Formats: sequence, C-alpha cells, structure tokens
Amino acid sequence: MENHKEFSTLEKALEINLDHSRYGTFAEIGAGQEVVRWFFQAGGANGTIAKSISAYDMVVSDSIYGKCERYVDQQRLQSMLDYEYDLTVERLHGERGHNTCFFAFADTVSARNYAGTNRCHGWLGVKFQSCSGDEFSQIIIHVRMKDNTNALQQEALGIVGVNLVYGAFFYFHRPEKLLESILDNLNADRIEIDMVEFSGVEFRHVDNRIMSLNLVKLGLSKAAMFGPDKSVLLPSSVFYKKAILVERGSFRPVNKVNVDIIESAQRLFAGEYELAASEIVPVMEITMNHLMSDGVIDLHDFLARADILAAMGFKVLISDYLEYYRLGQYLRESTQKPVAITMGASSLLDLFNAHYYNDLEGGILEAMGRFFKHEVSVYIYPWLNSDTGELVTTENLPVEHDLAHLYKYILDRGLLTDIVDYNAAYLKISARHILKLIRANEAGWEELVPEKVAEVINRKSLFR
Repeated sequence: MENHKEFSTLEKALEINLDHSRYGTFAEIGAGQEVVRWFFQAGGANGTIAKSISAYDMVVSDSIYGKCERYVDQQRLQSMLDYEYDLTVERLHGERGHNTCFFAFADTVSARNYAGTNRCHGWLGVKFQSCSGDEFSQIIIHVRMKDNTNALQQEALGIVGVNLVYGAFFYFHRPEKLLESILDNLNADRIEIDMVEFSGVEFRHVDNRIMSLNLVKLGLSKAAMFGPDKSVLLPSSVFYKKAILVERGSFRPVNKVNVDIIESAQRLFAGEYELAASEIVPVMEITMNHLMSDGVIDLHDFLARADILAAMGFKVLISDYLEYYRLGQYLRESTQKPVAITMGASSLLDLFNAHYYNDLEGGILEAMGRFFKHEVSVYIYPWLNSDTGELVTTENLPVEHDLAHLYKYILDRGLLTDIVDYNAAYLKISARHILKLIRANEAGWEELVPEKVAEVINRKSLFR
C-alpha cells in the first residue's frame, strides 16, 4: 500500500469549507456537536454548513426522526441520515442543485457518563452526492471509544467524524484509502472501528466483506463480521444476549468434517447448558494468520472461502486474535451467556504449543490462566492420525513431555470436553487433499464436501 499522507483535522475541515461545491447538514446526538465544531473552528463554515442540529431530548428526537427502540443504534442513525439528506435536497435543490453536491452527516453516540458505567460507542455516517444531481452514496461506521474521560472521547469522536466526511468527499473512488485515513491523527488505542458499510451509487461495486477484512488488516479493529448474505454485521449486536459457539479454521474449502465439528459441538453445547437452538450463535472464525500467504492476503482466495461459507449459511468472524486466550476474552466480553470454542484434537496441540506464548512474561502458564478464567467451554473433536492410524482424543493427546503435568491438571479439572457424537466416516477427510484434487481437476472431491459447497465451487470455478 502506498504511503498515506496525513493532514491535520483542522486542515481537512478547512479544505472542505473552501470547496463550495459541498453543502449540507450536520446532525449529532449524544456527545455534543463535536464533528461540526471543527468546521466552525476552521473558518469559512458558511460555505459548507446549511444546518447544524442536536436533538438530545428523546421526545424531540422522536418527533423529528420517528420512534425507535434504541437511540444509539444503526436504525436511528439511518433515519437521521435519510431525513436530513432528503430535507436538504428538497429545500435547496431548486436554488443551487445545478452546482452543489448535497450531503448529510449524522452521529448518535453514548460517550462516557459521569459514573463511567455505560458502554462507550457510537454510530457515524455520511450520505452524499459525489457529483451535483447524482444519486446518493453512503458510508456508515460503528466506533468503540476507549479513552477514559468524556472530554477525550468527544475529541476522538470529532476527529474521526471529520476524517469520515473528508474521506467520503475526496477518497470515495478509493474506498481502501478512505479506510486507511479514517484514524488519521488518532490510533486504535483511542477508538476502534469494528463495522463499516458502503452503499449507494459510488460503492455499487464495493464488496463489504473485503472492507470488513480491511478493518482488521489495517489495525482499525481486532475483529469484524459479515453474514451469509454479504451484509456486514456488528459483532456486539449479533452476540447480544446470545450464547456463542465458535469454530476456528482456514475453511479452504469448507468440508464435511468442518460442518460435523460445529454441528456436533452445538448439540453438546445445547445439552450442557439447556439452550435452545435460537439462543446459540454459531460462527466460523478465520484469523488473519489463516488468510496470509507469504505475508500477503489473496483477496480472490478470501472471497472463495467467504462464498462457500455463505452457501452454508454461516456467519463469519475475521479476527486478529491468533492466541486462543485473546479470542476467549473477546467472546466473553461480548455476552453474559455461555461461550464455547470447538476445535479438532490436532488444533488442541497448537493450543499447547509453548512457542506461541513467548511474548507473555508468564509464557504458556499465563496463557492458560487467561484462557480458562473466562469460563469458555472447549469441545474437542477427535483426530485420526494418518501416520499411525490412531484416534486421538483428549485422553491420549501427545503433548510435549514438559507440559504433561499442566495438561493433566487442565484435563482433571474438566476444562476440556471430548465430542463423542460425531460421524466417524468423516475422520479421514483432509482439506489439503480436497484442495489438491480441485486444483488438479480430479474427480472425487465433491463427495467430501457438502452438496451446496460443491455447487458453488463448480459454478464459480473456485480454488482453481
């Protein structure tokens, strides 16, 4: 990626103010008018701002934008954007529509309260014309604010809002660069972008799954999610008041054993905690490490995996949590309901690879302490060792000799559970073997993957 030049927040606001082809409305709720304030401070704001509004009172807000269940929510943000954009165009199109690109910026935010007890997050969006008289384009983001004071959170919100408006106006034709610029003059220690959605005429060719991937790739977020219909999802909303079951893998491609792992784990999970199927969110997780090849992400390969996971109806989590204890902590922070991770016995060996934890002062002991303190259930699918023909479970896992006592302690405490209700016919299935057959255009691989997966691979010529 080319070097990105950062302009100060004030410089960005001034450049927009001096571009008299842009004219619109700022509507902000929840943390003061932190974004529009930059434009007023920069000077020349009369060239950009048609109206600035803050409807803090719920009755007033509802009377303008309609009633809603939650006020810091994507639905409320969308109603704000639609109302303000349509009203601006309606009022001003006749007078200046021939040479003006109209826009509406909106945010609805929950900044840190006096007691520091609330969830600090917000929705920001901009709906705009890239050319006068054009159809609209739109960008929506969700942010998590990490500063420990209200004042610092407001400052960060104002900066990211200016960056979003600037990116929409000047980088709309380069959405990757737009994302790269969104934390200019900030960093991910202060604010995290965990969802982005591009829509409208200028972004009709943008695949929001790639944008979700870029959030994690650029370090804007540690995790991002999308659904089987290619829609971007906010993980915290998907996981809200739900039990979570995650299977980690490369899914290259999804095969029958992958599906059997999560389905058999879900049966075990539901039985252990007396959960209905509707209470559980099953998720397929791919780490950035699983997407890298020689340090580079092959987007065609990523979309191939995404397409076949979509065919099976799975939600996909892209994360930068290489270590399982970090994943466990992230999931536990997302819900108060039960959380479980399922993996094959061969992956369990990776969990007990001490080399993964060299960056921790306490090494593997610290990692295990962090992982299991979060009360995450771990379900282990058996592994058929192709070299020895031995069926490997938690009882005979060949851990390194110097870790044997640690492993026995974890096993004796009942922190690992074997999956016993599985399809033994699938144990010989190997994703690498399937991929080799596909690339060699050899027969037989279709029998090793679900029918829907085989249909998508053949129709789209994936992995070839």
